[in-house]
Amino acid sequence: MNVIQKSHTSGGNIGGSAAATAAIAASTSTTTGGGKAGTAHASQHADPVLSPSLILLLAAGAGLSVASLYYSQPMLGVLADDIGASERTVGMVPMLTQLGYALGILLLAPLGDRFDRRRIILIKAAVLTVALLMAGAASGIGLLLAASLAVGLAATMAQDIVPAAATLAPEHRRGKVVGTVMTGLLLGILLSRVLSGFVAQHFGWRAMFVGAAASIALIGVAAWRGLPRFKATTHLAYSALLASLLVLIRKHGALRRAALAQGLLSVGFSAFWSTLAVMLHAAPFHLGSAAAGAFGLAGAAGALAAPLAGRISDSKGPELVTRLGLMLAIVSFAALALAPMLSSSGQLWLLALAAIGFDLGVQATLVAHQTIVYSIEPGARSRLNAVLFVGMFIGMAGGAGLGSLLLAQWGWSGVVALAVSTSLAALVVRMWPGAKLAR
Repeated sequence: MNVIQKSHTSGGNIGGSAAATAAIAASTSTTTGGGKAGTAHASQHADPVLSPSLILLLAAGAGLSVASLYYSQPMLGVLADDIGASERTVGMVPMLTQLGYALGILLLAPLGDRFDRRRIILIKAAVLTVALLMAGAASGIGLLLAASLAVGLAATMAQDIVPAAATLAPEHRRGKVVGTVMTGLLLGILLSRVLSGFVAQHFGWRAMFVGAAASIALIGVAAWRGLPRFKATTHLAYSALLASLLVLIRKHGALRRAALAQGLLSVGFSAFWSTLAVMLHAAPFHLGSAAAGAFGLAGAAGALAAPLAGRISDSKGPELVTRLGLMLAIVSFAALALAPMLSSSGQLWLLALAAIGFDLGVQATLVAHQTIVYSIEPGARSRLNAVLFVGMFIGMAGGAGLGSLLLAQWGWSGVVALAVSTSLAALVVRMWPGAKLAR
């Protein structure tokens, strides 16, 4: 494997829990063969010891960093009132964070194959901390939009953490380990809305950004003291590294299929979550940001399927998981069309149940796609991951924009129609004969 060193023993805390970080520190030190500060060397070809607490660190880092993209969504109404921005202008905040994320994956994530992933994670943690503090201090929409773009770029540390987990995991456990880390990532996406809705309503939106900055700073410290170092798998120049993305796309039909299917599925996922708060704020619900954010709890239940999806991918193959996940997402999105037939309380229950279903489907499909992609070329995992997630977040950004337009023009039924049609298109991509897309 590519891991050649362990870093210093761990201290500090993650998310305010000194005990959790101490456990990470103790376990990581054990893998180095001692509890002292310093480094230990292992054979490049030996499988590293991937302890449960190191997996916890990776999952927490992925979740907290990607959560930075979504804190703003339930707070948009409060933000607009406080800084005097129009609804259309403030709607650019989540769009810029997602576009920044896609741009960061494209331009920065491939560096994980060229340089030590641990160093890249630490640099991005520092930049993300500063960007979140800028967002919390913004007095006008201009600075907030600039900070949002920077947040999106730096939050791609999550996309350095996931390939790091795949590299550390032995082949027979890779699906399960990646699934566990991806559970952390998706929980970060979903629970970020719950947390930010509550904090914004009770303490103000600026407090949310400051608290997020503090959590990333703590993760950075824990990663500095607990993560192993990684050996570069390529020595290509940066321009050649970016050019190699096109080579990989042309060369591997499985990569093209995974990126296209996940991107299409992400359109509906993003359209739902980007318009939910606006829909719930209007009649007949008249609910605030905290209630809108609380729906993230329903979606978070679906995230727990990730380790199971990884285990099924390991035993039965990821292709089966992608199709099952897509079919579950389609059924869940389609069920939302029944909402006009129900009472207000019935519609809320339907929204919660559908969120559980399609989040489970989206997560299972993503884990299976990652299992497929990471098996293509082990030495190019960061670049392969970049292609997959650029496709995914282009779909997310498109879903946010299209969802808002459709909600304004045709109401909730327009959003549901978009989600169902793009999910069906993703299933067609997965069912299409492989030879067709491999050409």
